[in-house]
Amino acid sequence: MAETAAALRTVAHNVRAARTRAGLSLEELSRRAQVSKGALVGLEKAQGNPNLATLVRLADTLGISVSALMQGPPEGRVRVVSADAVAPLWTGAKGSEARLVLTTSGPAPVELWRWRLQPGEEYPSHPHQAGVVETVSVTSGRMTLVVDGTEYPLEAGQTATFDGDTPHAYRGAGTGPCTLIMTVHLPAGPAPTG
Repeated sequence: MAETAAALRTVAHNVRAARTRAGLSLEELSRRAQVSKGALVGLEKAQGNPNLATLVRLADTLGISVSALMQGPPEGRVRVVSADAVAPLWTGAKGSEARLVLTTSGPAPVELWRWRLQPGEEYPSHPHQAGVVETVSVTSGRMTLVVDGTEYPLEAGQTATFDGDTPHAYRGAGTGPCTLIMTVHLPAGPAPTG
């Protein structure tokens, strides 16, 4: 419970700081990200429990990665993350889950995600900002990748990549769970000023 409260405080600080850097009021960020102002006020006060869709909308609107909203200050040159140390950002009713493992630093960061999809369970994603590229590599089982309404069946050993600025979804297929590694390549941000 203490870890969850600390993580929520970090998200609250990072959202407020990113909103301030972007020069956006609560009302404007709420409108652009399609997140209610009440939820945004609660989030900035470290209250509530934001879901993955909310974090993705806020990150896209602010032009930063989801993990930039969740991570504290850098810990050094090498960061080692164990799979069980990362809480799921999304869990499905049938046991599916998505975990954001880490995000690389630099001008064009890459998010690394671990997913487990149960048969028939789906996670729909709204379009991301222009320039986002997703890559999905299935490590076991089968899934269906849906991009702009077209279904692409994928099985263990197959990898697909697509522009994330269109509606897309990930659905478990077959008779058992599907595990996959996803990378989200974010566009280069503005050059630092200063």
